[in-house]
Amino acid sequence: MRFGPFKFFEKKALTDEQILEMLGGGVTTSAGISVSAETALRVPAVAASVRTISEAAASLDCFVVEIGDDGTETPARHHPATALIAGEANDWTSSFELIRSLVVDALTRDVGGLAWGNWVRGEPVEIIRYRPGIIAAEYDQDGSGRATYRINGVPTPADQIIHLKSTFDKAPVTLCREAIGTAMVMEQHAARLFGRGARPGGIIRTKKSLGDEGVKKMLAGWRAAMEGAENAGRTAVLWDDAEWQQMTLSSVDAQFQQLRIFQLQEIARAFNIPSVLIGELSRATWSNSAEMQRLFLMLCLEPWLLALEGALRRALIAKEDRKRFAIRFERDDFSKVDLSVLATAVNSLIASRVLNPNEARDWLDMPPYEGGEVFANPNTGASQPGTDQAANLPDEPDDEEADDA
Repeated sequence: MRFGPFKFFEKKALTDEQILEMLGGGVTTSAGISVSAETALRVPAVAASVRTISEAAASLDCFVVEIGDDGTETPARHHPATALIAGEANDWTSSFELIRSLVVDALTRDVGGLAWGNWVRGEPVEIIRYRPGIIAAEYDQDGSGRATYRINGVPTPADQIIHLKSTFDKAPVTLCREAIGTAMVMEQHAARLFGRGARPGGIIRTKKSLGDEGVKKMLAGWRAAMEGAENAGRTAVLWDDAEWQQMTLSSVDAQFQQLRIFQLQEIARAFNIPSVLIGELSRATWSNSAEMQRLFLMLCLEPWLLALEGALRRALIAKEDRKRFAIRFERDDFSKVDLSVLATAVNSLIASRVLNPNEARDWLDMPPYEGGEVFANPNTGASQPGTDQAANLPDEPDDEEADDA
């Protein structure tokens, strides 16, 4: 609620779920498993999803750009925030580690990823990501979504806090807690099945009672004769009309592997990530794997990158400079993975005179060469870059000359 220039926050009691989250505990699911941010990461599918998204985002080049009057963007290497997001966030944390940790926190904790930007004499000098719980966010109850922040209880200006939040203001780990709990139960069942022999290989039936001592002697003799690698393939001998009955898997047991695969796909859906990227290759082919990577960039990673750009911009660029400067991630690194596709695209752009060779080489992080600034089709001999014919080609008229003509 707001009264004049002052703002009052309505104190709201914490739910049991929020208290458990703050204490590092988890909420018990219908499967009887307690799932928290820490225990969820013990599930390989969850750990792979979180690592894939966070490390992919942190691996991309991040830099500050200056926005011109015409909307063009050029790297602003002189900006003080450049060194923090493209080198070292502070004396003990690299920019890669910072961005990775922010995304991990946003994927696993409802409060999101939080870090503090330290400003000295009007410039950001370091970014510190505290362990979860040190930075607290309190939201205005008027529904505006405005938050105030405290670091160890000390009020901190909002424009110094990097706050990366997930969709729905809930972490994917929270939204798919039941699916994660089911996966953990199945993992435990598989471990008991193979670790403790939860299902015997077979049973021995006898027509008469052997008694406790008789059973012990029979099992000891059976193990001595049949168990172990050195006894593999030997013929079993039974006595006193005893019969061996092989144990078979039921239809439910036979579907256990398919159920585990489905649970992996369910977790991948919760993180909006193609299951092929976290090791589920049952339907993967050479062609659709590349398409899955493209979908990963467009539908999963791109929203996180946009959210990161906004969160970093609010904390590292002064409010009066935000129309002039912005923070960007380099997405082209994903297109450079497939060399044949990249070569085809570059060749097509140069041949159609959309790019000149030097612009294409700059795109590939290569130095320019003399004569490479000519817009010419390299597939026609008369206009190949560097030839006399190409040098004598008329320059393209600028806008003013075109208007005069």
